[in-house]
Amino acid sequence: MRKSNIPVRTFVLALLFGFVARPDENWPQWRGPNFTGHVEASGLPVAWSESENIVWKVELPSWSGSTPIIWGDNIFVTSPSKGEKGGHGSTADRPSVGKQILLLCVDKKTGALRWERGLDVGNEKINKQNDSSPSPVTDGHHVWALTGTGTLAAFTVDGAPLWRRNLQEMYGAFGLQFGYGSSPLLYDGMIIVQTLHGFFTDDPSYVVAFDGITGEVRWHVERPTDAPLESPDAYSTPLPVTHDGQTVIVVSSGDYVTGHDPATGEEVWRAGGLNPEKSERNRIIASSVACCGMVFSPSRQKPLLALLAGGSGDVTAGRLVWKWEERYGTDVPTPACDGAYLYMVDDRGMATCLEPATGKALWGPERTARGVVSASPLVADGKVYITNEDAVTTVLAAGPEYKKLATNTLDKVYTLSSIAVSGDRLYLRTATHLYCIGEQDKQDK
Repeated sequence: MRKSNIPVRTFVLALLFGFVARPDENWPQWRGPNFTGHVEASGLPVAWSESENIVWKVELPSWSGSTPIIWGDNIFVTSPSKGEKGGHGSTADRPSVGKQILLLCVDKKTGALRWERGLDVGNEKINKQNDSSPSPVTDGHHVWALTGTGTLAAFTVDGAPLWRRNLQEMYGAFGLQFGYGSSPLLYDGMIIVQTLHGFFTDDPSYVVAFDGITGEVRWHVERPTDAPLESPDAYSTPLPVTHDGQTVIVVSSGDYVTGHDPATGEEVWRAGGLNPEKSERNRIIASSVACCGMVFSPSRQKPLLALLAGGSGDVTAGRLVWKWEERYGTDVPTPACDGAYLYMVDDRGMATCLEPATGKALWGPERTARGVVSASPLVADGKVYITNEDAVTTVLAAGPEYKKLATNTLDKVYTLSSIAVSGDRLYLRTATHLYCIGEQDKQDK
């Protein structure tokens, strides 16, 4: 089936981005090279602890929900500056946060800090996140970072500044109840950003695309909704979906899933059904996932909509294949799909494996490690990794039969970030450290 070491779907994505990346080495954005939480990999560790299978760990200034982004020997992470010891908001498992928002570049081999750049000031803790929550994105030559204060900044991978914009200065104040948390999307040389809000503002939601090299606005479109109160708010990330040669940028919130023309931003299709009861509290946190010719869009636990990719106009009825309306649907964690199965976990650590074509539950809900889960699951090397807020990762066997392989604990501090993969190693940030995790017998090779 393969003519090279690069899977076809990854090669197509590489062409769209303008690069060819080995899928087992680079993790260019928060859901990985395929936007699915899945990557081709082998030799990943099953078990670890503070004294087992830790290649290195490096102290970080403070805690964040953003995911490590990897290209070559560079790891990029955003973080608040270090807060005062025992300062406002600090707890036993969560240090206080400083006012600066930083972009750090770390050496993948050693964990040493290569460079640090300031993105903005005015960082604030808002409920369970802060203004460093958006994950950066890279193409191997440049890196882009977005903050919850609205600053979008571009650098070379060596840390040289290219340009800087501020969305709030350009388009008005963010109006989300719990602060801004969406990550930017790199597509076809553009940085695409969504601002989907409504709780604290009557200003319209919008999607905007910037030229990745110059920072000029390519397009800016409003995204209308009739959702009430908090329901327009979204903390999800835009997703590119290609079907029958047509690509759309999928965004989800305000009771609707919409697909937008990447050349103009204009809406191509729209599906309702995310909020059938018209709740005033149906904000969207989990992002959509596309695989198997379908788009899977979560809401607040339920329903999760499974839509055939493609279409135009109102596709609510014509493209809906199934919807998940059972208990233990996902809320904060974004589902993961390996092309054969769809995996989701709810905020309490109840995991379920679904058949993508039908929505049939093949196993679950099954209990993982007790505790709150905010990180999104990872599927790689025949395993499913689920990390909770206490830095405990449950490892399950991927596939149609439920099997728990290991439960691994690190420093037991506040952990929101999803795991990233490079080669045969995992990269996980907790409230205090960034960990490189790999099999002990491979560490000196």
